[in-house]
Amino acid sequence: MRIARFTTGDDPRYALVEGGPGEEQLVVITGDPIYTPVQPTGEQVPLDRDDVRLLAPVIPRSKVVGVGRNYADHAAEMGNAVPTSPMLFLKPNTSVIGPDDPIVLPTWTEEVHHEAELAVVIGKVTKDVSPENALSRVFGYTVANDVTARDIQRSDSQWTRAKGFDGSCPLGPWVVPGLDVDDLAVRARVNGQMRQDGRTRDLVFDVATLVSYVSEVFTLLPGDVILTGTPAGVGPVVHGDVVEVEVEDIGVLRNPVIRRD
Repeated sequence: MRIARFTTGDDPRYALVEGGPGEEQLVVITGDPIYTPVQPTGEQVPLDRDDVRLLAPVIPRSKVVGVGRNYADHAAEMGNAVPTSPMLFLKPNTSVIGPDDPIVLPTWTEEVHHEAELAVVIGKVTKDVSPENALSRVFGYTVANDVTARDIQRSDSQWTRAKGFDGSCPLGPWVVPGLDVDDLAVRARVNGQMRQDGRTRDLVFDVATLVSYVSEVFTLLPGDVILTGTPAGVGPVVHGDVVEVEVEDIGVLRNPVIRRD
């Protein structure tokens, strides 16, 4: 099952996505599926209809929690050791954008990188959950790009500015509940050229461990998102680039990159 959030120019709605690539249909459902049972309305909308726009599949109620250096090869490429416990940071919900929305490069950074990631969408209020029970608190999974101002990350003592700016958290194209994420490909392409090609089996801390650990620090609310880390191959994006982040069995998240004068 794939669940999308979309608009045709009116208020956002949710839909099941049915059909193969290029033939997808949006089967409209009632309400927000995080809070209410999935119930189709009977309306179907072709995804390729001119007035259809996919939105970020979830706008976190309170926060996006990032996890740093959660792939050993990425830690190594950045010259860092693998952490002994998950390294957490926050991105505000104002950093979230959706499929095909532009990543707008801030004027105060000259080096912005893509970071392909599996994202976890929380489905229930969660506090101090054990790793054994953690996955029962997950609504589903989506694709994320943890866009990072790398020069600012190096210059600032904290990562708030480098990772929390507007547009620094593309999410999409939809959420997939009930997915086995133990061994999925995580890739990034820039202008069609492969930059990152990793697998979730290489996560230092797996999804259950991350949900449990984060819930010890923060109360997780329905719709909150955890970014699970990025594999090696991160690199710069500049004005005019198109970034595609793909997670196997979920889909492709595409965003153009622009720098406004």
